[in-house]
Amino acid sequence: MTLDARIPDGPIEGKWRRWLDDHKLVGPRNRPAHRIIVVGTGLAGASAAASLGAQGFKVDSFCFQDTPRRAHSIAAQGGINAAKDFANEGDAVQRLFYDTIKGGDFRSREANVWRLAQVSTNIIDQATAQGVPFNREYGGQLATRSFGGVLVKRTFYTRGQTGQQLLLGAYQALQHQVAEGNVTVHSRHEMLDVVLVDGEARGIIARNLITGEIERHAADCVVLASGGYSNAFYLSTNAMGSNVTAAWKASKRGAFFANPCYTQIHPTCIPQSGEYQSKLTLMSESLRNDGRIWVPRDPDEQREPQDIPEEERYYFLEERYPAFGNLAPRDIASRAAKVACDQGLGVGGTKRGVYLDFRDEIERQGRDAIEGKYLNLFQMYERITGDDPFEKPMMIYPAPHYTMGGLWVDYELQTTVRGLFAIGEANFSDHGANRLGASALMQALADGYFIAPHTVMHYLATQRKRAVDATHEAFDEAEANVRGQIERLLAAQGTKAPQAIHRELGEIMLDKCGMLRTRESLTTAIEQIRDIRARFWDEVRVDGTADEFNPTLEYAGRLADFIELAELMCEDALRREESCGGHFRGEHETEDGEALRHDDEFAVVTAWEYPEEGLDAARFEPHDEPLVFNEVKLATRSYK
Repeated sequence: MTLDARIPDGPIEGKWRRWLDDHKLVGPRNRPAHRIIVVGTGLAGASAAASLGAQGFKVDSFCFQDTPRRAHSIAAQGGINAAKDFANEGDAVQRLFYDTIKGGDFRSREANVWRLAQVSTNIIDQATAQGVPFNREYGGQLATRSFGGVLVKRTFYTRGQTGQQLLLGAYQALQHQVAEGNVTVHSRHEMLDVVLVDGEARGIIARNLITGEIERHAADCVVLASGGYSNAFYLSTNAMGSNVTAAWKASKRGAFFANPCYTQIHPTCIPQSGEYQSKLTLMSESLRNDGRIWVPRDPDEQREPQDIPEEERYYFLEERYPAFGNLAPRDIASRAAKVACDQGLGVGGTKRGVYLDFRDEIERQGRDAIEGKYLNLFQMYERITGDDPFEKPMMIYPAPHYTMGGLWVDYELQTTVRGLFAIGEANFSDHGANRLGASALMQALADGYFIAPHTVMHYLATQRKRAVDATHEAFDEAEANVRGQIERLLAAQGTKAPQAIHRELGEIMLDKCGMLRTRESLTTAIEQIRDIRARFWDEVRVDGTADEFNPTLEYAGRLADFIELAELMCEDALRREESCGGHFRGEHETEDGEALRHDDEFAVVTAWEYPEEGLDAARFEPHDEPLVFNEVKLATRSYK
């Protein structure tokens, strides 16, 4: 199969405008006759459902949480990028575009990234109109700050709770459409299959997580906004409920999964404290604006960090990357911290920690200024660790955070299945091999507010309307498939809780497919994951029944999908014989330890096809989309 990105012709700066000028519309009176399913209510899903509802379509919105406001977008803290140049530094769409391409280590699709930079300015206007309380300068202008991988202040923020405030804005828009009768929200529902009719997505099968009822929902198209898959590592910064199930079920129906090995290890996370910890806590990257990262130069240092004199501190990011210093991109900052700890310079009980120190900026700016930017983050850190960052440096270490891979989509955000769209973190499209900080919220809202509403309408306007309801035989087959898996899980007679098996999987992934991957580690990981997959159905234990509230059943089903995805992540990492962004192969690095790309062979997006016969009978099949760079010159990334 040839992957056709369907990128419009002509100069890049006019592609999206020309597409909008030419795309087909559904007449306002005809829109209520169309029904659209949106899975997920984070920033991408809530904004898409609200926007499609406002256009007049009938929308069914699904989330597994008890309210859309609990989507994981609420945990994003640091800010959102936009090329508005309020700081008067010469920022522009071109510069945001280039920083994003470079930050992704030249593994993004140019046309999609340019469009992202173009619509970024609209997002700030939209959110401000909704009442999102962005921080402001003394004169009333919206405040901005810097983030990793850039040299301008383009990140808009609301203290350390930007994701929460943006999600509340999108939630208000969503609830307005609920009140108007255009959107129906199905909370505590989990999508367990997508239904295809003649190769087109025409609905989903969902389980009511409270009653256990299996429900059929028909529509004219389906939009997946179900987030990323970092919980494949077990320990991550993601919410415990975050999972890959919706996207993975779509991949089993023919939606190719692209670049699964591109996962981001975030540099500023509270270190793991114990073997049985089930979640890691993220400290916003925005803290790197004013905090300096260091370790003691003496590996045997025993003094409290605040007592260690300046000359005995190793500011490794500032020394290694003087141009960007503590604001080096996430993948580079994370690897540098790992290297320092591998050299025996790590701090804390596990020696897997580095210091993030605000001493100098507290002295320079004053405590009130630092409180104005980060007070809620400082309070959160103190509640978790017992240490006050105003008195003692934070201790941080990298942790799995964001996933750049996801379902393959074309320029119109449509997957390889007709009528099935993927937006936000659920798709692969904009970040390449590494996401720059403050870009996740930007992509989610760009997709949801300003791109998907147009591309979905164009799809509906160009399709011959065929009536399909939940009695169609395709729904019979999909529901039987769902019930079969549930019955198989409940019939398992093992003794292990799903969480125990998940922990075993996560240890393999962190150790062998984490910040450093090698041919040996990946080959071993694949063998071990296949062993877990083979043992899973004999070892897992799921108590209770299907027709009741059963969190263990939910967990087991999600874990079965994570196990298969983890195998593909390692397969993808093994096939990609280069280092780029968050994918760092030990066999491919420069003399000074930086990532070594191989553009002649791997300037491609690799989209994987799930075998129709199943994994026990066949393997994933890779398909490559060549990346063409006309606007930027391929170069070795340097932040020195």
